[in-house]
Amino acid sequence: MTSHSPAPLTTIGFDADDTLWQNEQFFRLNEARFAEMLRPHAPGIEIEPRLLEAERRNLAFYGFGIKGFVLSMIETAVELTEGRIPAQVIGEILAMGREMLRHPVHTLPHVRETLEALHGQYRMVLITKGDLFDQERKLAASGLGELFDAVEIVSDKSQATYERIFARHGDGASRAMMVGNSLKSDVIPAIAAGAWGVFVPHPLTWVLEHAEEPADAPRFRKIADLGALPGLLAEIV
Repeated sequence: MTSHSPAPLTTIGFDADDTLWQNEQFFRLNEARFAEMLRPHAPGIEIEPRLLEAERRNLAFYGFGIKGFVLSMIETAVELTEGRIPAQVIGEILAMGREMLRHPVHTLPHVRETLEALHGQYRMVLITKGDLFDQERKLAASGLGELFDAVEIVSDKSQATYERIFARHGDGASRAMMVGNSLKSDVIPAIAAGAWGVFVPHPLTWVLEHAEEPADAPRFRKIADLGALPGLLAEIV
């Protein structure tokens, strides 16, 4: 195969949270609730940056998702009050987490029609990170499960992750594309693995998922929403 005749694209990976359905907005709302809840017990302290610091520190222990978020809130509350946080507040934090885990799933615009249009033309793989039970719950609640040929729920996303998944479910990364809202997790490591990386920005992407756009990468593309994906595929395939 020469460089003038690239291998055809056969596999498309899709991120889930904030690519297929809303996610970060619920974290933001509960961050604000947590800060208001804690402020009377930790006056004069900027609470949100301390929570983010705890989340960053705890990723290696708890991974991504609601349970790690709740544990980080509890840890922050204990630290900022030097252990004097009332048990009632801890109970309220736990209740917030349970509420998040029961929240309805709201799919983003153009998601279903795009997945239905591409279903059967490509191998469709959902590639998401986070808590296994919660991600399985959201996929089931979304009603999108039947449109995917495979589902991979991983602890993190790296170049090796995409090499492994696209070898298992497709014809290798060079014949695959990854679509998502996180440059750090969905786009840059997929391109490093040899795949196409398609960035679909979301206005509330978590700060720990931010990165510079790899604008010079030949396989980098950016679209406004998932509805633009079929047109992009027609251009590059």
